[in-house]
Amino acid sequence: GCDLVDTYRAAVRAAEWVRSHRAPALLHLRMVRLLGHAGSDAEVGYRTRAEITADYQRDPLLRTAEILVASGTVTPEDVIERYEAMRAEVAKAAEEVVDEPGLGDAAQVMAPLAPRHPHLVSRGAARTADAEARRAAFGDRLPEQEGPLTLAQSINRALVDLCASRPEVMVFGEDVARKGGVYGVTRGLQRRFGGARVFDTPLDEQSILGLALGAGLSGLLPVPEIQYLAYLHNAEDQLRGEAATLRFFSQGRYRNPMVVRVAGLAYQKGFGGHFHNDNSVAVLRDIPGLVVAAPARPDDAAAMLRTCVAAAESDGSVCVFLEPIALYHTRDLHAEGDEGWLAPYPPPVAPHVPVGTGRVYGDGSDLTLVTFGNGVRMSLRVARRLAAGGVRARVLDLRWLAPLPVADLLREADATGRVLVVDETRRAGGVSEGLLAALADAGFAGRAARVTSEDSFIPLGPAAQHVLLSEADIEQAAGLLLQP
Repeated sequence: GCDLVDTYRAAVRAAEWVRSHRAPALLHLRMVRLLGHAGSDAEVGYRTRAEITADYQRDPLLRTAEILVASGTVTPEDVIERYEAMRAEVAKAAEEVVDEPGLGDAAQVMAPLAPRHPHLVSRGAARTADAEARRAAFGDRLPEQEGPLTLAQSINRALVDLCASRPEVMVFGEDVARKGGVYGVTRGLQRRFGGARVFDTPLDEQSILGLALGAGLSGLLPVPEIQYLAYLHNAEDQLRGEAATLRFFSQGRYRNPMVVRVAGLAYQKGFGGHFHNDNSVAVLRDIPGLVVAAPARPDDAAAMLRTCVAAAESDGSVCVFLEPIALYHTRDLHAEGDEGWLAPYPPPVAPHVPVGTGRVYGDGSDLTLVTFGNGVRMSLRVARRLAAGGVRARVLDLRWLAPLPVADLLREADATGRVLVVDETRRAGGVSEGLLAALADAGFAGRAARVTSEDSFIPLGPAAQHVLLSEADIEQAAGLLLQP
């Protein structure tokens, strides 16, 4: 690894082997580390002088200079002249940087984190393929003509619309292509748009998000899928330490936009346990600048996905699109067969859902239920039962977990004077903490409480119901909050 010629020859042999065997090869290069790991790392404390000197003799820079001189490409004087010229260039750049003004306040420090251009996002969310291209993608019947759809169907149609209108969009992940996803959300995408844009990946979340990082930086718009929320934690630093920090540390010079679809949250029946029913989003809400969408209704899901893609395009946003597994194929709301959870598909020209805005159901004046995800359906069901007892409640669906729709929260809290946060995540580190803090920071004078799932992993089978938030829990907490 320290000899440029030997390294090149080894790389050529490896490439030839890969081409002839149609298999990957690992190129193992032995390098040298000059100087310690940090300023406080004094190598003389644990290495002999002979070892340190031997490493300097293997310096790749000096070895390359030797090769160039020995081949007659340059003279020793040329090497020294080039070295000194580079030294002068670096010194000049350092002097210029020293004279630049420093960052003056928190706003200047944070400016590259999450630039927001709502008018550009609104325009981008309405971007659509022409009529002929949409017909080619969807066939004879456009999704807005299909009638009410499930959450999974609505996300699928939105992905088709996005791929048809944006050739730079790529959809990839575990089982998303040939199989169409574990829950059928990406079904038909590869057939419509080809294997170069819709493809399966190895079962490795770090590789999936790593590929998204490179694709976004290269001018593409990746929409990777993490099959389950619990598996995101294997690769979460790809978001925290890489994707979300690129704009920050480059002062906005570079960006890697992406929309990471994640199937998650709890209440999945049939199979589950912790790894298929994870309900913790604290690690996502803690990343500065990250946009976290959590649609519950089918129509919101399509509109919010388009908003995320538009924000990635215009602002370079890194978005996580959290899809509630248990609601993917839910059809009914209050009674079996009522199909109250279905919704028509909103075409791209429909009004978009701005980042950080909620949705209100009802105009009750007695109680405000603040929730998201699976909690929306549970809260709407509880609100109906409360109404039968004479209590008029309204439901605020947050829709966005980062940034939170604080303005909507305060408005709906003031409308009733009583707020119950219905949080399906855990009590410690859950979404409810940020909501109650926002109410306190704003000086909310009414009454506020929260009801959450337990601080527990999710067990298999019926035991999960012992630790997950239930409608009975919500109803009981509402009753306590309404007491004089």
